[in-house]
Amino acid sequence: MTVIGLDDTDSRTLGMCTTYVATRLAERLDSVGAVERTLLVRLNPAVEHKTRGNAALAIHCDVDSETALELASSALDRAVTDDERTNPGLVVADCDPDDVPESVADFAAAAVCEHHDRERAVELVETVGFESRMRGNGRGVIGALAAVGAWRAFDEWTYEYISYRQPQRWGTDREVEYDSVLDVAESYYPTVWDTVDRGEEVPVCVPRTPCPILHGIRGDDPQAVRAAATGIESEPADRGRLFVTNQGTDAHLQDGTLETVEDGHAYRLTAEVVEPPETREGGHVFLRVGKCGTSEGCSASENSNQTLDVAAFEPTKRFRDHVRSLRVGDRLTVCGEVSNGTLKLEKFAVRDLVRSERVTPDCPECGKSMKSAGRNAGYRCRDCRTSARGKVDRPVERDIEEGWYEVPPCARRHIARPLIRGGFDPPTHPER
Repeated sequence: MTVIGLDDTDSRTLGMCTTYVATRLAERLDSVGAVERTLLVRLNPAVEHKTRGNAALAIHCDVDSETALELASSALDRAVTDDERTNPGLVVADCDPDDVPESVADFAAAAVCEHHDRERAVELVETVGFESRMRGNGRGVIGALAAVGAWRAFDEWTYEYISYRQPQRWGTDREVEYDSVLDVAESYYPTVWDTVDRGEEVPVCVPRTPCPILHGIRGDDPQAVRAAATGIESEPADRGRLFVTNQGTDAHLQDGTLETVEDGHAYRLTAEVVEPPETREGGHVFLRVGKCGTSEGCSASENSNQTLDVAAFEPTKRFRDHVRSLRVGDRLTVCGEVSNGTLKLEKFAVRDLVRSERVTPDCPECGKSMKSAGRNAGYRCRDCRTSARGKVDRPVERDIEEGWYEVPPCARRHIARPLIRGGFDPPTHPER
């Protein structure tokens, strides 16, 4: 077996896409041998020099490594654009994907939640004896090596079937019938997910960039995603390919604490709301979390004064209403990337809700709010001469329930796990 890794042939402005490069290369490899599978591996979405979805590609085939390197190098040359931000990389490994060195698997696992530099990748390629090729500054070799090690590094995989446009249509408006996308989404849900956003009436499977992709259908079953793709009414597809992928797995999330979170990483941590939600200019909603009132399940040490800003930005749409419903004292598990000291919410779980508040008591005779009787003297009603020792608990009606909440499909990151896939402690409130 031979494993080929590719990365960073995308261009935000000129339309190239690494999945398309991998698809065309896989077709050429199929003509001289057999391709067993094609991987689409989402890497750390918080790195600075990421491509649009920060995806790297791997091809597992039975073509000898020398021929594979020749064909892959040629594919890399054809994919190079004038976009100075595109810096392709290629790695070819002469081994079975299950037998890549452990150091390469570790590199792949870390590439989803940590940071690597090009020098480390080049050094590791040379140490394990793989072949590599680079264009531009060669930054793509990082993702290419990660893609080579991904099959051994990860246990959970989903699927995406990507259909591509005819080349003469690239850069033009896509012709996709929304009602047919909606029908497909209804028919195959929940096995197939994140096909449309019903609330925003957006076909999220259809990109809005000048790339070659017509639509991409994601799900847990390879036959279902392929069948769903064929059910969409659209302009003619030029070609298509099934990818095995780590999308929808939350592989990027690390268990963190308030004291240890760092910019450029994504975390899952439990804390308590210490400042109420605030809607700021642009419609972004912020709140602040800190140490839990109870240590149970909390990610902060008992003596910690550490706090963390948490935000639901405007593109998360209706998800912000859930965040606005939170109150000081609510205990949450929050998930998302930390950037500039702020955790950008992808999902959160309400663990415990504040159900009452301390208020000035009402007079039991007339019903009016009592007045302070003086320092440490409680409260009294001057009209009725009734008194109370102090504030009392009053039930609070809440517009939110305990359980998991997530951003809608239109705002979901490729690698983020939709609630409908399961794996969360109940209850869950999936978005469609």
